[in-house]
Amino acid sequence: MTSTVSTSFTLIPNQKYRRSSRRSKPFCNTVDTDSESLSTLGNFKALPLEIFQMVLKYLSGLLLKRCTLLLPTKDRLKYIHKILSEVSCFKLSGCPSPLHCLGLQCYGVFLQTLTAGWDELECHRVFNFLCELSNLPRKVQTVVSSKPGSARKLELRIRLFCRSVLLNHWIHQSDSAFWLTRILKPWPMVNQARLLYIIFGPVSSLNGHVVWQKMIEGPTDETSLKGLADAIKLLYDTEAKEWTADDVISLVDELSVVPREWLMENNARLLILSGNNICFTFMASKAVNGRAVELARLVVFLALVCEKDLYCMDWAVKMMQKVCKVFSTPGERNNFLQSVENAFAHMIMDMLQSVMSGDRDEEDSSFLNLFHLVNAQANFHKEILYLTMRSTST
Repeated sequence: MTSTVSTSFTLIPNQKYRRSSRRSKPFCNTVDTDSESLSTLGNFKALPLEIFQMVLKYLSGLLLKRCTLLLPTKDRLKYIHKILSEVSCFKLSGCPSPLHCLGLQCYGVFLQTLTAGWDELECHRVFNFLCELSNLPRKVQTVVSSKPGSARKLELRIRLFCRSVLLNHWIHQSDSAFWLTRILKPWPMVNQARLLYIIFGPVSSLNGHVVWQKMIEGPTDETSLKGLADAIKLLYDTEAKEWTADDVISLVDELSVVPREWLMENNARLLILSGNNICFTFMASKAVNGRAVELARLVVFLALVCEKDLYCMDWAVKMMQKVCKVFSTPGERNNFLQSVENAFAHMIMDMLQSVMSGDRDEEDSSFLNLFHLVNAQANFHKEILYLTMRSTST
């Protein structure tokens, strides 16, 4: 609320706020020193609102924060809005060349400086304010409801806004998890997966557009999956209080069919990059839900990725050994192990048939894949033999 005097200027509210009980000292002895009569802004209370805003324009990000420290969040956000609305590059769709503009990054640094140390309730208000200012929810609704890639420019702008403004500048993982949760949680799981891919999935090096076919057309590399894996680990971390293990595993499962079912090799590589806990939980979920054949194929592809990417093969064997303990009966466990051997055999035969048919591309990928798979099987079984011999010798 505001009050007016005979000068007709609008004054800063003359009331105490819960944010702090600190008193501002008078600038000189001629000012009334009765602390009860001073507002939380001290002598700034005498300035009209328009003049106070002009003063704030000359302050750094940090000094602006300190000068508005005692105001309620909604009033601080009004000042922020006035500043941000004057810079077109701070808007989600404001810059004509967003890939080559530092506007959103500066916006993110400003936001991080301003809100550092604020409690979660205040940060919720900031996020709601930013959503209203940028119309982010409506734009997200447009892209998650459309065919992937049909709104490429909007996908790019959402990606840049979320990463540069909301996610990239936090020091503590708990802060990053909080803001990522704010972005994802309003949406159903299927849309969360689409949005996660838009923000963290692979993009073209030429124009920055999201590459939707990357996980479908062929094996991809670690670089294309690292952003997604890091985001999944962030949500799985214990500090992300609003996510259960089941939530994250369901999100990974949903992600593996965005925009259509991924190649199993890319699935396996994502799980390896996501870390032991997520990989095991994902595999154990399949074991307890009767998906042993699918799980067996996944084990084979984990071994293949270990062979291709030069990870220790004993990791894949130990992961399989750990998953075996999830099965409730010896019969189920033995059937699973038989399924693993069958999966190796079927995949080798399929690849051999492809090679013998003469269906080769310029890189001769069919023969190379067969080579890697045969080596993966040999090294996988070698580690099993080592493990067996060590257990029998003791």
